[in-house]
Amino acid sequence: MSAWNFFNMSEKTRNGSGKEQAAGAVNGADNAPPPERDTAAPAGAEGQVAGGQVAGEQAAAVEKELAEAKRLAAENYERFLRAAADLENARKRHAREKEELRQFAAGRVLESLLPVLDSLGFGLAAARAKDADAKAIGEGLEMIAGQLKRTLGEQGLVEINPAAGTAFDPNAHEAVSHLPDAKVPADGIVAVTRVGYSLNGRLLRPASVVVSSGKE
Repeated sequence: MSAWNFFNMSEKTRNGSGKEQAAGAVNGADNAPPPERDTAAPAGAEGQVAGGQVAGEQAAAVEKELAEAKRLAAENYERFLRAAADLENARKRHAREKEELRQFAAGRVLESLLPVLDSLGFGLAAARAKDADAKAIGEGLEMIAGQLKRTLGEQGLVEINPAAGTAFDPNAHEAVSHLPDAKVPADGIVAVTRVGYSLNGRLLRPASVVVSSGKE
């Protein structure tokens, strides 16, 4: 065999082998299984779902707390209204009881004065009689005055009538004038021009007195 013929056969053989290899590669590529697809959800989507659930739970908790706060506010407002009504009723009741007590106290005092008025009426009837005795009338008036003082004393009225020479007390006496006096020292009471009174320790009217300014 000549050298040329050997070269052609070798070239054909190489070409045939290359074509067969290329065809096998193409067939292998066609018969290869398709690539598997990744069906798992991305990490970002899972975070969004979890965040939405947390936000929903927080919103529900806030709504629950808001509803509870509204319920407590309504209960407290109802208690406030009841307390205000009770306070107003207590104030009215206290004012009514105070007025009733004042009226009842005044009624007791007036009731105790009725016997004095009766005695005074008997004395006036006796004074109008034709054969009236001035001395007897005077004694009767003294008895009525004593009866009146006793009745008022039972209600807590105390007479303020300081004796001559008593020291002047600005809390119970009222000086109407100052006169020199040889017997009464300075700031001593010389005479009483109007009797004072106190009721249960409270000064109703001070005694009007003349105060000594000492020796002339």
